[in-house]
Amino acid sequence: MNPQMAMMAQNVHGGFYGQPQYAASDPMWQYFTAVAGQDGEIDAEELQRCLTQAGIHGTYTPFSLDTCRIMIAMLDIDHTGKMGFNEFKDLWGALNAWKQNFCAVDRDRSGTVEPHEMNQAILSMGYRLNPATLNAIVKRYSRNGRIYFDDYVACCVKLRALTETFRRRDSMQQGIVNFMYDDFLQSTMSI
Repeated sequence: MNPQMAMMAQNVHGGFYGQPQYAASDPMWQYFTAVAGQDGEIDAEELQRCLTQAGIHGTYTPFSLDTCRIMIAMLDIDHTGKMGFNEFKDLWGALNAWKQNFCAVDRDRSGTVEPHEMNQAILSMGYRLNPATLNAIVKRYSRNGRIYFDDYVACCVKLRALTETFRRRDSMQQGIVNFMYDDFLQSTMSI
């Protein structure tokens, strides 16, 4: 959409074209539009800048671009690699919940989570995983035996997205699904 059309769409609909009209009254709308720019969506680089400026990571290091990409992929229903306003709000809510969980299990306030704390965090989010799976997760997301907030969020995103993908296919809710190889790769590589 060219800049003039975007302005018209914004003026006529109370927000960017395709956004709900109530968005303009939402407190996050102005923040979203400042970050989203002309196209009315947020890409990974814009999300990274936004989260860094907002300080959502607290005193932790800023999110990596890769973590920002998987956060967008988790919510990117139309597969554009970008987030609209409602997706941004969903992500903001999830990030705040994950931050609270991270702070709750980081009892020594080191800014990192140790493996046994990570196990507690995963269990407190409602995941029931066997010890081997928990160990695999800790190995994947830890650096020098500690999990940093960026990696913690990447893990939470992956767990949420993979669980949702699995549940959609587990119509009988038996904990068993069948995947074709390409389907499996698409499901796991897109996150």
